[in-house]
Amino acid sequence: MRRTELDPEGTLSPVLAGPLLRHAAPEFVCFWLVTRQKQGFRVHIAMGDETLVDRPVSDTEITRLRVGAHAWLNLLAITPDSPLPHNARLEYDLGLLDTEVAETLWIRNWAPHLCPDGQGQPGFTLKSRLDRILHGSCRRPHHPAADGLVRVDKELQQARQLEEVPSLLLMTGDQIYADDVAGPMLHAIQCVIHRLGLYQEHLEGASLSHSRELGSVANAYYHRDALLPKSEFNEDLTERFFGGVRKPVFTTANAGNHLISFAEVMAMYLLVWSPVPWQLVTDAEPVNRPDELERYRREQRAIDDFRNTLPRAARALANVPVYMIFDDHDVTDDWNLSALWETTAYEHPFSRRIIGNALLGYLLCQGWGNRPEGFEDLIEQCQTLFPETNNQDELDRVCQNELIDRLFHFGQWHYSLPTSPRLVVLDTRTHRWRSERRRSHPSGLMDWESLTDFQQEVMGEDAVVVVSPAPMFGVKLIELIQRVFTFFGKPLLVDAENWMAHRGAASVLLNIFRHPRTPRHFVILSGDVHYSFAYDIRLRHKSRGPRIWQITSSGIKNEFPNNLLEWLDRLNRWLFAPWSPLNWFTKRRRMWISPRLPEGRDAGERLWNHAGIGDLRLDETGAPTAIRQLNAEGDGTIFRQREPD
Repeated sequence: MRRTELDPEGTLSPVLAGPLLRHAAPEFVCFWLVTRQKQGFRVHIAMGDETLVDRPVSDTEITRLRVGAHAWLNLLAITPDSPLPHNARLEYDLGLLDTEVAETLWIRNWAPHLCPDGQGQPGFTLKSRLDRILHGSCRRPHHPAADGLVRVDKELQQARQLEEVPSLLLMTGDQIYADDVAGPMLHAIQCVIHRLGLYQEHLEGASLSHSRELGSVANAYYHRDALLPKSEFNEDLTERFFGGVRKPVFTTANAGNHLISFAEVMAMYLLVWSPVPWQLVTDAEPVNRPDELERYRREQRAIDDFRNTLPRAARALANVPVYMIFDDHDVTDDWNLSALWETTAYEHPFSRRIIGNALLGYLLCQGWGNRPEGFEDLIEQCQTLFPETNNQDELDRVCQNELIDRLFHFGQWHYSLPTSPRLVVLDTRTHRWRSERRRSHPSGLMDWESLTDFQQEVMGEDAVVVVSPAPMFGVKLIELIQRVFTFFGKPLLVDAENWMAHRGAASVLLNIFRHPRTPRHFVILSGDVHYSFAYDIRLRHKSRGPRIWQITSSGIKNEFPNNLLEWLDRLNRWLFAPWSPLNWFTKRRRMWISPRLPEGRDAGERLWNHAGIGDLRLDETGAPTAIRQLNAEGDGTIFRQREPD
C-alpha cells in the first residue's frame, strides 16, 4: 500500500470502515464504506465458478460524501445486469482502482479480516423467504459483557446448509451510545478526528464557540454538562438533556461524555464498526482526579476487550444483509420522551445541534443503507454540506443548520421490505403522540396518523414481522413502576417509555390487533430493555383472532443489573399471575399473554439476562418454529412455549 501524509509507513488500510452489506435484493445490492481518499471501485459477484458481475462501479452507482480531509463516505448501489439468484451462496469482492500504480486492490489485500475462514472473499445469500432472522439491540462498547456481533460471526461461519444461513440481521436500536461514551472511547474519537481531519463546526449556546475546543477544555471528560453557561433555562436543560447522570436504574448514568459535534459522531461510528481507525489512537490518560482516573482505567480494560474482537464483529456486518432503526441512545437518552422534553431540548441551540448532529450521523451511517431511494433529496443536501472540493476544515454553519432543520421534519425513517413474510420497521421516535393531559407525561410512541399508516401497511397480509424498538408487550411490573413515577412527575427517572404509557396510542395499537383483516401471524421483534423474553399472545374470547408473538432480544453488548432483574422477575410473577385481579387494571386485559420459559432457569423465570443475539426461525406461514437467545460467549437458551394456566 502506498505511503501518504496520513500513513507514512504505508500500513494503514485505504478503507477505514466497511464494507457493510446493507440492502440486498436480486435487483439491487448496497455497500457502505469509508475510504481515506476519493476512490473508484470494481465489483465482482460470483456463484461458485460462475461470474455474475465483474465490472467497474459506474458513477451513477456511487454516492460520495467527503466528511474530512482524509475521510470519504461511500454508498455503492450496485444494479446487476440480470437479477441475482435466490438461495445460493454468492461471493463478492470490491476492488479499489489505484490509477497511480495501475492495479486493483481487492478485499483480501486491504481487509482480509472480512473474509470467512478459508475463503478469499466475503459473501451472502439472498433467501427467498425470511426463515431465519438474527436480531438485537443495545451495543454499548464499554459494557464488560462480550459482543453479540461476535456470536453473529460464529453463526455465519458455522452455517453449512441453506436453512442455517440467516436471511438478514436486524439491529433494532441503540447501535451506538452517543450519550454514554467511555473516557477511553472519547479519547479515541479525538485521535481519529485529528488524524483524519474530520470537519469541525461552530457551536452556539455553550461556553465554547467551536468544536475544536472540545478535546482541550477543562470539562472535556465526564463533565460535558458543565459546558452549558449558567442560566435558569440551562438548569432545566441540564436536568432533561444531561439528566442521565442522576438516573437510578432503567437507563444511562454516564451522560457526562455526551457526543456533541458531527465529527465526534462520525468518529464513533468508525470506531464501533471497524478495527482500522484504532491504529490512529494513541495511549493516554487525559484525566487527573483519582476517582476519574480509576474509572478511566476500568473503562480502558473493557474498551481493549471490545477492540480485540472488533475484526470478527466487522466480518459479521460484511457477510449478511444488515438493516437498522434508531432508538434513543443513537441520538440521546429519552429522545422525544415528552412534549416538555422536546420544548426544552429543541429550543436551545446547543442541545438542538447535538441532536441534529447525531441524527445526521444516523442518516449517513445507518438509515441511508436501509432503502437508499428514500433519501435522495436529503443526500443531495448533504452533498452541499460535504462537497468533494471542500478546502476548509469546518462545516458551513448556515448549510448545517438548514440540513438539521430538515432532518427534524423528515417523516420517512420507517420502512418496509417486500419479503416473505413482509418486514415492517417502525419509527417510534419522531412521530410521537404528545400527552393531552400534561406536557411532562410520556408521549405515545407513535401518533394516530403513523399508527393508521402502519395498519394500512399490514392489513391483508397473511403474516408480518414488525420491528418495534420498544416492546409492544413488556413486563407489567416495570410498566407499573414507570406509571407511578410518571404520576409523581418524574418519568425521566425511570425511562418511562412503553406502548401502554399513553392511553390513545395503546388503544389504537390494540385495536389494530382486533381488526378482522389484521395478519394471521404477527411477529414483533424488539430490544431496548437490556434483557430478553418471549410471549405468546392471543385475543380473549376470539378463537379465530391473530396469533401474536412478542420477541425481545437485548442487549447485543449490554445487560440489566442482575440482582435487580431477579427481583423484578419474581415480583412480576407474583403480582401479575394469571389469577391476579391486578391484570384487570391493565390495558391488555382483553388479551391472553403467556410468557415462554427460558431453558436453563429452574424457578419459573421468564427473563433472560445475557448479552448476545436473538435467533428466530419461521416456517412457511410466518409462524415461529424456534425462538432462541444466543449468548455472546456461547450457549444460550431456547424460549419454550408453556400451556395456559
